[in-house]
Amino acid sequence: MEQQRELGSFSLPPSLRAKLVAAGFQTAQEVLDVGPCELSKEIGISKQEALEILQVIKGDSHGNERGSGNTVRKYTALELLEEEQVQGFIVTFCSALDDILGGGVPLMKVTEICGAPGVGKTQLCMQLAVDVQFPECFGGLAGEAVFIDTEGSFMVDRVVDMASACVQHCHLIAEMHPEEGHQAALETFSLENILSHIYYFRCHDYVELLAQVYLLSDFLSEHAKVRLVVIDGVAFPFRHDFEDLSLRTRLLNGLAQQLITIANDHTLAVVLTNQMTTRIGQNCSSLVPALGDSWGHAATIRVILHWENKQRLATLYKSPSQKESTVPYCVTPHGFRDVQLPSPALAENKTNPRKRPRVEEQ
Repeated sequence: MEQQRELGSFSLPPSLRAKLVAAGFQTAQEVLDVGPCELSKEIGISKQEALEILQVIKGDSHGNERGSGNTVRKYTALELLEEEQVQGFIVTFCSALDDILGGGVPLMKVTEICGAPGVGKTQLCMQLAVDVQFPECFGGLAGEAVFIDTEGSFMVDRVVDMASACVQHCHLIAEMHPEEGHQAALETFSLENILSHIYYFRCHDYVELLAQVYLLSDFLSEHAKVRLVVIDGVAFPFRHDFEDLSLRTRLLNGLAQQLITIANDHTLAVVLTNQMTTRIGQNCSSLVPALGDSWGHAATIRVILHWENKQRLATLYKSPSQKESTVPYCVTPHGFRDVQLPSPALAENKTNPRKRPRVEEQ
């Protein structure tokens, strides 16, 4: 079995492998049974190094389970397409953004929302945490959400506003279309139920964030209805206190791989928010998503939220299936919403590539 695989077969740094063996660890399962804090104490290493060990073992084990021996599952392209189409989306309540995403935020994918402070990244994440709970008879997923907050930006009063608006929206639909099942669904789709199915975790540094993600699979196994995991924001814990940038890169790569695995294994959407930083060029400077070029490959989909004059715009910058597009949106007292185009010039911006924000592709 993969859990009984010897530690010598994993791609661990020799010094860490030696410390594990010296402390009496022999198999992958023995290490995986120990949390990062306990592991760091037992073999005398930092918590960061303990997390790195656990990430490597978990990642290597997953890869070998999928590709070893005769266990590889063969798919046709048609089967893959059908599988993607039936997984579903989480709507954003902004139909323009849903359209350029191909229906909404897709399950089994990692979507990154980038933007400057105050542009609406957290607002969108809170909206998604509510929208993922829409009853199935209203076209929703009837799921639950995990919200991991690294910046202290989560505002429960705003979630109350958004949830109340969504409940009212469903009641209006039920009144106009009194179909069978609507009233029964509305009995459980209430403000209290929505709030009770958003599981909130506050992480104060990158060690707590990595530990929380490492433990997430066990939590999701116990909460099988979770269809959304939010990390708001992924860059904040990694932008300071790192003298060893190679260690930061390794930890980020491990984090990205774990999130991809979680999205696929638990059939859910992972949504990350990322900050913007200034890149200085020879003749000009430009805004780019934080964490560097290598992190640009972590997400399947990347959306940039930005301002043009006083209008909020969302640009789909990276997608495996949708073309690059820019649409307007607004943040209202009820949540993330569509906006009426005030002029033909702004409507032209939706398809005019020259109007895109000055953001470099990663």
